[in-house]
Amino acid sequence: MRALASKSLHSVQRVCHPLTSHARRCQCSTLIAAAVKGQSAEAALSWVDPANRRDVARVLEIAERAAQRWDVVWTDFLPPPIVADSMAALTGRTDVVCLPWGGYAQAERCRLALGREELMEPLRNDPTQLDGVAALQVKGNFMFDPAKHPDFLGAILGTGVVREKVGDILVQGETGAQILVDPELVEHFEMSLTQVRTVPVEVRRIPLADLSVRPPRQEEVSSVEASLRVDAIASAGFRISRTKMGELIKSGDVRLNWRPVAKTSVEVRAGDVISCSGKGRLEVKAVETTRKEKFLVTLLRYV
Repeated sequence: MRALASKSLHSVQRVCHPLTSHARRCQCSTLIAAAVKGQSAEAALSWVDPANRRDVARVLEIAERAAQRWDVVWTDFLPPPIVADSMAALTGRTDVVCLPWGGYAQAERCRLALGREELMEPLRNDPTQLDGVAALQVKGNFMFDPAKHPDFLGAILGTGVVREKVGDILVQGETGAQILVDPELVEHFEMSLTQVRTVPVEVRRIPLADLSVRPPRQEEVSSVEASLRVDAIASAGFRISRTKMGELIKSGDVRLNWRPVAKTSVEVRAGDVISCSGKGRLEVKAVETTRKEKFLVTLLRYV
């Protein structure tokens, strides 16, 4: 059980899929200079959210180990902000490739595979070899005792596994859920996950191709705004009043590039992602300046 509860990053002979968005660039010369001066990787990541800095530093350490050992190394499952910051921190390194994979294209929680270019490049676009994540079907009759995401997560953690070993949880209503996990824990879940709430469940491994993932619905929204403040842009994209959006921001329900927005006055730019609890997600596709010096903003809303 101690091994199951370990939070350490570990090495396996697998690869994963490239991240398609949300990874911003940074000046890697800062990290190089820090290394020359003997400064820790964590201290060099001053641009990273303090809450994520230690996790990103650990990813950099595992990347260095992968480069030295000529091996492909996996991290545990990571939330979007840490994936994005880790990808940014590794931008500019020519000896290590970082590929995120969460089991399906829209996955939020991903594992990172790190390895030398020579090992990763041939596998980058080959989905048949993306075996770093396993899918499990958790089947039960939840008609009379409906279970939500927290219920499944609680049952999973109750088996003695830490959150970092589990990816997304796809709830399927009355029939159960599908979960993404570290392949090394498949047998553990098949034996130990026997009940969610009051409902007995059966767990079996399924191919990733059998995941019931609803394709995200997309809607393009255009709006002319006097500023690029996040409250103005989010208000237009989610079609709610600016006052209400301000309240949602203050209550911590709005995130910009997966990080909580602290102030309504924060400005957005093309490529940014705004998410709001219960409302969906917005991608800022383009920003143009009009002849009246206002901003024509094109948004892509995912619902």
